[in-house]
Amino acid sequence: MTSTGDVFEAALTLPESDRAELAHRLIATLGDPADDPDVVAAEWSIELSRRLADIEAGTTTGIPWEELRKQLKS
Repeated sequence: MTSTGDVFEAALTLPESDRAELAHRLIATLGDPADDPDVVAAEWSIELSRRLADIEAGTTTGIPWEELRKQLKS
């Protein structure tokens, strides 16, 4: 029997798009209710409302896109 470590190492040799597809397909088999588009939309709505309230209250600030882009690349 193949171990999960062997499968993982083999998966790392795939192109990025194939790894992403594989990850998505594996996650879909877990049966998480968050896979329901209505659940996801409701959760994002709550999160976006919270973030907007934080910005309006001045308890958080944004990061300019160029700065975020630099952070993501490093």
